[in-house]
Amino acid sequence: MTSTASGATARQENTAAHVLEVTHLDGDAYAVEVRGHQLLVDQPTEAGGKDTAPTPTELFAASLATCVAYYAGRYLRRHGLHHTGLRVQAEFTMATDRPARVASVRVVLTPPPALSPQRHAALLAVASHCTIHNTLRRPPEIDIELEPQSR
Repeated sequence: MTSTASGATARQENTAAHVLEVTHLDGDAYAVEVRGHQLLVDQPTEAGGKDTAPTPTELFAASLATCVAYYAGRYLRRHGLHHTGLRVQAEFTMATDRPARVASVRVVLTPPPALSPQRHAALLAVASHCTIHNTLRRPPEIDIELEPQSR
């Protein structure tokens, strides 16, 4: 814990940068390299792509859904409960005005059938505080810049 100028206590921020790299493949398809893993993105054919992979927006919703699933799974593991039947579904809608953006996301967490109803509220509370959801509630600073060209 660190103290702020106002005397309030705040968690120390992790300042280590996490780096990923996106490279163009073909058409609207790109490869994302993350810690030695590769993800692909593309656009549907009706948007000019070849539909070889999910869109970046679909990965955005998937990021939230998988984060919710991860936190729910950790809750279950921490309490010695089985994960069998745990599911998360996400659906999103796009805004109809500009700028282009996601207007809403609905995430439905299906607990394992063996989970007692008394634990449902606690599971939902833990899953609702996943890192991605927290980030959306308190958006990060984002800087988009051009890399200087070497001569």
